[in-house]
Amino acid sequence: MNKLLEAIRDSERIAIAGHIRPDGDCVGSALGLRQYIAENYPGKEITVFLEEVNPKFRFLSGISEIHSEPDGENYDLMIAVDCSDPERLGKFEPIFRSSGTKAVIDHHISNHGFGDIRIIEPDRSSASEIVCTLLDPEKISREAAEALYMGIVHDTGVFKYSNVTGRTMEIAGKLMEYGVDHSRIIDETFYARTYIQSQVLGRAILESIQLMDGACIFSYIKNKYFDFYGAVYQDLDGIVEQLRITKGVEVAILIVEIEPGVNKVSLRSNTRVDVASIAEKFGGGGHIRAAGCTIDGTVYDVINNLTLYIEAQLEGTKIV
Repeated sequence: MNKLLEAIRDSERIAIAGHIRPDGDCVGSALGLRQYIAENYPGKEITVFLEEVNPKFRFLSGISEIHSEPDGENYDLMIAVDCSDPERLGKFEPIFRSSGTKAVIDHHISNHGFGDIRIIEPDRSSASEIVCTLLDPEKISREAAEALYMGIVHDTGVFKYSNVTGRTMEIAGKLMEYGVDHSRIIDETFYARTYIQSQVLGRAILESIQLMDGACIFSYIKNKYFDFYGAVYQDLDGIVEQLRITKGVEVAILIVEIEPGVNKVSLRSNTRVDVASIAEKFGGGGHIRAAGCTIDGTVYDVINNLTLYIEAQLEGTKIV
């Protein structure tokens, strides 16, 4: 942690980036860290690189300054947040590679280590929680606290996932003391849905299928649905979690057709299945109870491949 703060102090041009298809924790940790550096290290040039951000996060300070495309510049320091692998930086990975110092702040159990400075803590609820531990509490502004609080809220499912600890609650409570409007953040960024999002959710639930005597449930979002509903990828937020809480379900799977023959897969489990280990089999990763990967083939190929490993874990057997 001290090495990262020293690198920030000694760098003039700093970049911050997160994983492809950024979620609440990715956005919150990136913008919270940016806000803190800007306020406490005057004169630094700070650039945040993220793919298109969900409009529901637009209240966060600094969001209008996010770069959604690489700029071809070189940076003294680049910090990758909430990213388990350099490839997950997508089009911003070359910036990371060319930066003078490369730092990583992450909490994914599938992160096997990359970069010069590595702050990887799988027992933390979120990248935002880790960022909080790096900062001087006397120097955190309300704007930085809002971003970090939102990040924690999203990666903990409003403090109800298994990754929540007493330490998580303590940090979130301290962030509230900076004047964070916690109720608004939770309602507007986690629970609120547009009409389009409700339509897509309804269809996903209506067309879902249960397998393994109800222990597994999946739904498939075809690429053509995006045009039909006028939806974007961010409109799928929360669908896999809604599937997960179906009574009797241990594992929920959301399969999204990105293009013909290419599927983005989100996995969630309740208590018995390590979905991170399954996602890693297909080049993905994540957390024990929440993970993702990309699998080529038809929806039937995807389900046949995944259920092989899910069933083995449920039965207590091992597949090499």
